[in-house]
Amino acid sequence: MPVSGGGFEQAYNAQAGVDTETMIITTAHVSQTPDDKQELEPALDTLQQLPQTLGTVNSAFTDNGYFSQSNITLCVQKGITPYIACGREAHNLPLMERFMEPQPLSENPDAIDEMKYRLKTQPGKVIYAKRKSTVEPVFGIIKSVIGFRQFLLRGLEAVDGEWQLVCIAFNLKRLHTLTLAA
Repeated sequence: MPVSGGGFEQAYNAQAGVDTETMIITTAHVSQTPDDKQELEPALDTLQQLPQTLGTVNSAFTDNGYFSQSNITLCVQKGITPYIACGREAHNLPLMERFMEPQPLSENPDAIDEMKYRLKTQPGKVIYAKRKSTVEPVFGIIKSVIGFRQFLLRGLEAVDGEWQLVCIAFNLKRLHTLTLAA
């Protein structure tokens, strides 16, 4: 993958899709693309191959690395409500700005405008905030608790297999935690 400052480095982009109710990893793959814009489609394709008894995907929460017209269109075509951050938001907004509702949508908005509006509403903010408490902790647990910080194998196929094993280990740990809580 290209690195800042020029040149290339043997690196991988590990992806994981997480169920917001259980924090179970439902889809995982590795690529060698430096950004995440091309990674949503393979994840959604994998999710659609899962048995219907596991449920269906209703919405997708992603950070701004996935923001693109094609990803929003893809979600809409698959009947998935996208919550894709459109950029970085400032921290510590004044109190009134945090709870202010956005201006109404114009007539005939496109999918991007609808999603931007949805993200600015109070219900949209609550839904998008789930990403911080479901997806992000999974990567933190994999790094800090399981201790996985770098791939030991080389080659895309081998690294993808290694990532699948790491995700299985996380899921086994998570299932154990869920059964203790039940």
